[in-house]
Amino acid sequence: MGSADHCSMKRTILLLLLLLVACSPFVPQTSDTGTTTTVPTAYIDPSYPTVQAAPAVVSQLSSGIEVRADRAWRDGKQVNVDVCFTLLDASDWSIWGANLQYADQTVLDFGSTMVSLQEPVEGQSGIRCDTLSFLNIPPDADLSNVNVIIDAIAAPPRPEDYCSIYMPKIQQALTERGIAITLNCTDVNGMQTMQIAGKPDAMSQEEAEQIVYSDEFYTVKGPWSFTFNLGQ
Repeated sequence: MGSADHCSMKRTILLLLLLLVACSPFVPQTSDTGTTTTVPTAYIDPSYPTVQAAPAVVSQLSSGIEVRADRAWRDGKQVNVDVCFTLLDASDWSIWGANLQYADQTVLDFGSTMVSLQEPVEGQSGIRCDTLSFLNIPPDADLSNVNVIIDAIAAPPRPEDYCSIYMPKIQQALTERGIAITLNCTDVNGMQTMQIAGKPDAMSQEEAEQIVYSDEFYTVKGPWSFTFNLGQ
């Protein structure tokens, strides 16, 4: 009886081992050399250059705004420029237009990332610093004489800014130009809102709004130009 039980137990253990082997997950085997398969990574062309330089002239003043360019660097198909500019007031000033020129090419495709912001205080201008990134520059482009031109800096107003900041200078500009549009501020849902109070009869409401809300009233035009040597 004991011998039969012993044989039965051995058969049970053998069956359990076979089941464990059959149900275990498949593990891929390594080669005889011990090498394993690796995940492919993106190819980076070694011909894409990385060069940085300071401008020939670091700082420029135009239209009451000083712009400083500390450095530019070439990174593959992109040229980046660190710039800082003074703020005229507490509005949300940013670079409104810029381009990069090299050889006979002009690049208008750019992005801007704010790096730091120092709000203006009484008696002292604020400073904002951005990194401008000009895109899709061919890696074989001759950038030994690059001009980075900032065309304009602007502060698109929030609705409440028109009454508190912009209406006086818009009205003054209209008066100086002999345009018979008058403005006032009224309370709309608890917010002071600039409105067109009067206009010439021959002028449509749309035409009057195009004049009053033109970006010229919140845009400061340069240009501010900086030259770099980022190699050939």
